[in-house]
Amino acid sequence: MGVTEDAIREICTDAVFERGENYLTEGRIREIHRVDTTVTAVVSGSRQYDVRVDFAADGFDPWCNCPYDGPGACKHVVAVLLCCLNDLPADEGDRLDAALDAADPDALREFFREALATDAALREQFFASFGESSTRSVDELRAAIDRRFEETNPEYYVVFEPIDFSEWFDLADEYRKQGRDASAAAVYRALVESLDDNMERVDGAYDHFSRAFTRALDGYVDCAAAADREADGATDAVAFLEERIESGTPYLADQFERATADLKEELVDGSDG
Repeated sequence: MGVTEDAIREICTDAVFERGENYLTEGRIREIHRVDTTVTAVVSGSRQYDVRVDFAADGFDPWCNCPYDGPGACKHVVAVLLCCLNDLPADEGDRLDAALDAADPDALREFFREALATDAALREQFFASFGESSTRSVDELRAAIDRRFEETNPEYYVVFEPIDFSEWFDLADEYRKQGRDASAAAVYRALVESLDDNMERVDGAYDHFSRAFTRALDGYVDCAAAADREADGATDAVAFLEERIESGTPYLADQFERATADLKEELVDGSDG
């Protein structure tokens, strides 16, 4: 666990570090858990905020669902990291492993099957992890992401706070690990479409949504190019990006132009290879 005060200061501003210290002193961390290198916590601010950090990741890979839109990590993340600096939570990983080892195989199978039957996102992650084909199309994936926008602030059209897209990024990452670039590209495309079309609703946490869009777009280019090379032919990926230059959110047009050029270059390089 490489958490130090200097490492925490590197991911936030001085003002945010001070606010994080105050939050820790005020006892605003309501709940904190650790499994292996991942720590999850609930921090009390204007409401309860969920925080996640990973000590094995560069810069702790922090995530919080608060509306902070400034540079670096927010005060909730800093408070959690400072808490871990002073008193690292007990690792529940061994307990989890012991429970899995002791579980009756049939009972364990029944437990997971029931969980998978009622949770579409978990089921999709399961299929991806164990080599099964995706059960959701781009349109279905996109509809699920759109619902997250609608559920975030149901009383208003405008979205003020960050949305956790890790469910879909994790799914795409798993497909990439399996070498299934076409499936990963479908997930990234769903994210790109939803973020592009819903960006006009965003009125806060701009950096969060911008980073998510850029990550999804870059992932789409990489995976679409790899899938095309594997199939020894072009798909509609370039056409999709070119269409978005004209029809998408105006201030994202430059990113779509860059992505289109990058994809064309990767396809040419792949065909030459």
